[in-house]
Amino acid sequence: MIIRDAKIKELDFIREQRVAAYVEHAAVIPDAHWEALKQAISSEADRQPGVELIVCEVEGEIVGSVVLFPAKTDAYEGQVEELDYPEIRMLAVTPENRGKGIASALIAECIKRSKAKNYQYIGLHTGEFMEQAIQLYTKHGFERLPQYDFVPADDGIVVKAFRLAI
Repeated sequence: MIIRDAKIKELDFIREQRVAAYVEHAAVIPDAHWEALKQAISSEADRQPGVELIVCEVEGEIVGSVVLFPAKTDAYEGQVEELDYPEIRMLAVTPENRGKGIASALIAECIKRSKAKNYQYIGLHTGEFMEQAIQLYTKHGFERLPQYDFVPADDGIVVKAFRLAI
């Protein structure tokens, strides 16, 4: 397993892989919410200055990715105030590679990079319907910060905020 920065030429592939990893959620949320989520994870947000796009490669193949937004960045396109710590976004692992520690390795890399920049916290947001993701983040010690929750599609589905002291 190799954790590394993504190359520009891999960006389209990573975005497509991200959508494929999230598509399972389309069955449990309204179509409009899925379309908004799909647009958000496919947007140019991962190309903002200071944003780090990190991949996990196994046997020469990208099997997962994550985006680390720096502190004081509009990581959610105006939905949340700019926070004083980095934010993990768009964590995705191909379905056939889940349960192998890839997501944990990507989270650990984000934590390591944030610690190296002397941040005391790292945060993230995840849809309330992403139960496995919430379990994963909780297992890593992330705690809820409901004051930073938001409802992006005006449909009652909450995107929950979490933060970890590092």
